[in-house]
Amino acid sequence: MGNKYWDADSVVPGKGDGPLRILDEALSFWGGYDAEAGRIIEARHPQFGIALAGTTLLMARAKGSSSSSSVLAEAIRNGTGPAAIIMRERDLIVALGCIVASELYEVHVPIVVVDAATWTHLTALPAGTRLRVEADEGTGQVYASTN
Repeated sequence: MGNKYWDADSVVPGKGDGPLRILDEALSFWGGYDAEAGRIIEARHPQFGIALAGTTLLMARAKGSSSSSSVLAEAIRNGTGPAAIIMRERDLIVALGCIVASELYEVHVPIVVVDAATWTHLTALPAGTRLRVEADEGTGQVYASTN
């Protein structure tokens, strides 16, 4: 049993936790994610068919159109979206989806950005590791617990 944490830059404030889910490639929520079923539907995505509901999503970067924000917000409203998102690069479209969900539905999904060294540590964690993200207006922390 152990606990460890890493510092991060806050993009969207909030608190969320869940089992880590790492995406091997960028995902466009628009056309790539089913907000009703809560699964990746982009046929060529390495994680095709995987559910993101309640996970702490590690997604280095996003791709796709500005409509991704509406799909992400809808997934969060439906309870089929991630509980927290950790990224390597800031993405305003993904952030907007979480901000809209926070404002309209009062469901807060934090987003933080981490540096390369932290990303390497997080992506090397064993399957089943729970990650908790706590972010305020400027800073954030990512906590790992392996029980």
